[in-house]
Amino acid sequence: MKTILLIHGPNLNLLGSRDQEQYGSLTLADLEKLVEVRAAMRGYTVRAFQSNHEGELIDWIQKNSPDACGIIINPGALAHYSYALHDAIVDTRLPCIEVHLSDIHAREAWRAQSVFAPACITQISGKKEKGYEEAVEALMNFLHHLDRNDTKRYDPNE
Repeated sequence: MKTILLIHGPNLNLLGSRDQEQYGSLTLADLEKLVEVRAAMRGYTVRAFQSNHEGELIDWIQKNSPDACGIIINPGALAHYSYALHDAIVDTRLPCIEVHLSDIHAREAWRAQSVFAPACITQISGKKEKGYEEAVEALMNFLHHLDRNDTKRYDPNE
């Protein structure tokens, strides 16, 4: 299992035309390609998905997680209130990294709180596309360490 799930939440389909000061100028396809290339350099494949609908994201995670080794997710605004999506991530028992293009801690107060943080090994925020590159490296390093030291699946509750 050397597949990483790359998940994008609401409004990320508009990247490239959305507020470029906050989100950068790359399109969603550009970001996915960047992650795919970075992961391929270390022998991983990427399966990407974007939806503006919480239930579709949950269904996709449940369907695809059994064949994956880790998750990188930008849940968009769902990060601040979707306990159902949080639970879907936890239920996978896969290591997950939360990434945001904008600096959620320097924006509106409601954006600073993420219900995903407890389910993830780290959160990367405010680095635009560099955050995705950092997320790939951090996840692959974590997986390498897990492979060497443990044969069971990751449990975010431990």
